[in-house]
Amino acid sequence: MRSLLAVAAITSVPVCAVCPEALPAPGLEQIHSVGWGMDPRNTRHQGPARTRIDAANVSSLALKWSYALASEQSRSMPLVTEDTIFVGDAGRGLVALDRETGCVRWEYPLEDQIGSAILHQRTGDGVALYFAARNDGLFAVDARDGTLLWHDEPDGVDPIPFYSGTPLVHRGTLYVPISSFEIGLSAIPFYGCCETSGGFAAMDAATGNTRWYLRTIEEAAKSTGRHWLVVDKRGPSGAPVWGAPMLDAGRGLVFFGTGQHYSHPTTDTSDAIFAVDAATGARRWVRQFTANDAYNISCDLAPAHPNCPDPLGPDLDFGAPPVLATLSDGSEAVIVGQKSGDVYALRPDDAALLWQAKLGRGGALGGVHWGIAFNPAEGLVVVPISDIDAGRMTGPGVPKPGVYALAVDDGELAWSHERASRCEARVCWGGVSAAITVTDEVVFAGILDGFVGALDGRTGDLLWSFDTWRDFDAVNGTATGGAFDAHGPMVADDLVIVTSGYGSFGQRGGNALLVFGLAP
Repeated sequence: MRSLLAVAAITSVPVCAVCPEALPAPGLEQIHSVGWGMDPRNTRHQGPARTRIDAANVSSLALKWSYALASEQSRSMPLVTEDTIFVGDAGRGLVALDRETGCVRWEYPLEDQIGSAILHQRTGDGVALYFAARNDGLFAVDARDGTLLWHDEPDGVDPIPFYSGTPLVHRGTLYVPISSFEIGLSAIPFYGCCETSGGFAAMDAATGNTRWYLRTIEEAAKSTGRHWLVVDKRGPSGAPVWGAPMLDAGRGLVFFGTGQHYSHPTTDTSDAIFAVDAATGARRWVRQFTANDAYNISCDLAPAHPNCPDPLGPDLDFGAPPVLATLSDGSEAVIVGQKSGDVYALRPDDAALLWQAKLGRGGALGGVHWGIAFNPAEGLVVVPISDIDAGRMTGPGVPKPGVYALAVDDGELAWSHERASRCEARVCWGGVSAAITVTDEVVFAGILDGFVGALDGRTGDLLWSFDTWRDFDAVNGTATGGAFDAHGPMVADDLVIVTSGYGSFGQRGGNALLVFGLAP
């Protein structure tokens, strides 16, 4: 099928806004998503009530304005209201931008990186916004003016936690995924790796108080030997929760995926899907898909690094959040995508496997890296495949980067849109690592090589494409486009909002927040 390279949209060049010194408070009547997954089921689907972009008008999308982010590794998916875009600007803080001009309504300053989508909950006197800072925990601020409401971390969390995934807020409870910074500390040869466990917490959304906390590894780490005679090696460790959780309100369950172990010995909770009681945190079931997987950053420095696990695992996380989908007979399935390139459908009550589909060769950088979507209008599970080369951590077989649509009932392939790369260099790889977003008729995908495009949700044909590898005259200076990764596109009302630039993993960095709108 045609590549996203094939069509370049003709867009207007926005005029840099002249921003007033002060803008009115944001409008908060219409809010177009609840967080990372757009809804608590993590479908990443925006229906007609939330967007009027469809297959007939998507080709008219034109760039309205751009904003220069302070970092080249932004991971914050915005929240959109009738007149405001709230987004985390890593290294600057949380900013409320006027939807039409990009001018700043207010700013909550924060040096730490905001690594999550922006969430909201209506309160007795307004709207609270929630986000996770990667090192500093959870924050709640007033949506009207950015006033801090509370800042806290879950009680019982292991030392040096890392808040990589987006929480989920529902009826007064904030569900928080937690990983550990030990994966990076392992690179230090004199560091005794490793003893922390991934975790998952429930917090009171009004106060930040902890309701319950669950470790993904039940047993405490113990000494497993020494290297260089003096450095104590420990395990088990790891099984981080990298991605956002999913809520099944009807069953009262929260689902989330885990990553690999950081050190041996391994347990049955790494590379697994958890189902836990939303009220208590008690485990309902855990299903592991890749056993004995141990890996940490030290292995990238040298195979003989003293902290690199032996044997070395393939690093096949579940970083993409689970999705709750409805089948044609009215039953439901938990759909999960793994970095192996596999997609699984599980029965929510007991984790029984309903179907499995192998789409890519997979590897440490995906396979399915950040997020799949479900289009209920077509009954399709839509899957991005990265398949970028990860050296010795690359999966076997031929790479198949692109976007794939599977029938939700049986996993059969409905259509595919395979990607050709911009050039031969690794930085030009045409894989789809970022999470995707769907409407009833359109699939939006950002590509590692800097293109963002829209596909027909029924056929996979290309409808619109835009090359972001350029400089933009932003409302606050000059913004530069780069790779698309992490949180993927936000679609709301007549807008498509993307972040071009993610400088990790050897990709092209950039700092451009781009806002496209339907032409009048």
